[in-house]
Amino acid sequence: MFKITRIFNDNRGDSHFEELNVTLTCAGEIGFISNTEKVKGIIFREVMPTYNYDFHTAPQKQYIILLDGGVEIETSLGERRTFNTGDVLLVEDIIGKGHKTKNIEVKPRKSIFVTIE
Repeated sequence: MFKITRIFNDNRGDSHFEELNVTLTCAGEIGFISNTEKVKGIIFREVMPTYNYDFHTAPQKQYIILLDGGVEIETSLGERRTFNTGDVLLVEDIIGKGHKTKNIEVKPRKSIFVTIE
């Protein structure tokens, strides 16, 4: 299994966290892999150490893969979680109250956004 944290909104517009497990299948010598998922694009991003972003919604449904640096994310209900290098998020709160992000390390944070259909 491969763990992903989903950020989504409910019908009241509040954002929440949910843990998802992606099933991996043995592919022999190349290891364990998931099923293929169609994507729209890829975006490379770097933010400065002082980058903190107040409540906002995601611009589109997307995976965020943290490459270097950690981030604290807060839902509209005040739940906070910390994510670190190597963590994968599925961000789907494209409407509603959104979420906050805050750098947790004093260094630039690099990530990849993979936009999905």
